[in-house]
Amino acid sequence: MKKVIAIIAIALASMSIARAQFGIVGGFTSSSTQINTQDWKANLENISLYHVGLTYKLDLGLGLAIQPSLTYEMKGAALKEDMTGSDIVEVSKTIETKTGYAEFGLDLQWGPDLVAFRPFIFASPFIGYMVTQEESSAVEAQVGGEGVTNFNPDEAKAWAEEAKNRLEYGFGIGAGVDIMKFVQLKAQWFMNLGNLYNEEGKTVDFKDAFMNSGYKNIENYNGIKVSLAILF
Repeated sequence: MKKVIAIIAIALASMSIARAQFGIVGGFTSSSTQINTQDWKANLENISLYHVGLTYKLDLGLGLAIQPSLTYEMKGAALKEDMTGSDIVEVSKTIETKTGYAEFGLDLQWGPDLVAFRPFIFASPFIGYMVTQEESSAVEAQVGGEGVTNFNPDEAKAWAEEAKNRLEYGFGIGAGVDIMKFVQLKAQWFMNLGNLYNEEGKTVDFKDAFMNSGYKNIENYNGIKVSLAILF
């Protein structure tokens, strides 16, 4: 009896090892954001960036699998508004932001194993912490064809860097395919939750009316990711 139990245990362990795969992953990220106010109607532009890291796939059987990943994720957005008024002939204000996160995501996958291929769908909650950031801002105003502005870009940059939320969290949904069990290609739509900037706790003073109304109403990143993983 002990021998039978030992054989079963070894078989189960072997199956578990065979179904578990480490891998490297990288790919393309296109992200943008939203403005949750009508006071600033900006033109939103996607920024194309990247992600890279490590992944671990565990096949649970019956088409189910879980796949945690630890990646460095670059996300960004560009916002620009041009407007006219009675006194100020033309005002142009822009914000460009990029953020690098150390991000942990957990894919919950389902898809039939067709031997050579395994198409699947998945949902992926994630959480991350900011490790790098880039900020740039500008306001250009003209009265009668002459440029006028009291905007301080260094002050705006310092404010934005301090006010940006360090912690990110959100979810993604998507589809993918495993090829010969060693190559994985997937695409997903993702959304970070919460606002990108948080005024609470900041010490840098920033009072420029043109930009302040825009910054505090910028929502977090959303976009698409295309990833290629090599599994071992």
